[in-house]
Amino acid sequence: MRRSQLITLIAVFATLSIVCDSIVGIPQLASGVWYGWIFLIVPIAGIVLGPYAGFISILIGVMAGHSIYLRGEAPMYEYLFTLGAPIGAMFSGFIFRGRWKGALTYFTLLLGAYFLTPVSWELPLWGLWDVYIAFIILCILALMSNRWSVRSGKLGGSPYIYAFCALIGLEADILFRIFMFISCQTYRLFYGFTPEILEVIWAAGALVTPIQVGIAILMTVFIGPMLVRILSLKGWFPNRDDF
Repeated sequence: MRRSQLITLIAVFATLSIVCDSIVGIPQLASGVWYGWIFLIVPIAGIVLGPYAGFISILIGVMAGHSIYLRGEAPMYEYLFTLGAPIGAMFSGFIFRGRWKGALTYFTLLLGAYFLTPVSWELPLWGLWDVYIAFIILCILALMSNRWSVRSGKLGGSPYIYAFCALIGLEADILFRIFMFISCQTYRLFYGFTPEILEVIWAAGALVTPIQVGIAILMTVFIGPMLVRILSLKGWFPNRDDF
């Protein structure tokens, strides 16, 4: 794949990301990076472009999208949370290429940081049920790592691998925002929320966020394989690890 082709794909996905991030999506109780439709494009960008090019394209998209459509009472703080979206694209790209160890380490460290934060003990344990599912699947993948490989082609064309890549990428995005919001105490430093307000946010997030994840997974399963197939036939699919 030529570098000019990769740059073109990065520009295309960055443009799509700007559009998705600028459009108001499912109404939520609080502002955030998923206030728009950016979650639809995040896993597909990582799968098609690879972890690093996917990260760059989504980063450009969310920064520009948030500049076009400012959201929340403190829009400048939102730029910090937008970093979760490119991180999600990066991990979708890693998983699609069979590189799961970094994702497992990432989930372990950030979940550990969350549970070590005292305010998390006052929040509903079930509030992160979708993150737990992603982490459990990653642990199972670690146990089965010697039995299958995405690169071997055994699962590369299966819709299940696209669904799994989307799930891990999107939950990595969610987990980053949780880390910044709870573990880094920005809920208190930036927004002045009390634990009682956090309980309401956690309950609402446990219902709204999985719906968004499900929509993005369905879109990835339907569109992802077609894009990979078309780009591979044209020689535009980046297979090298450094992408």
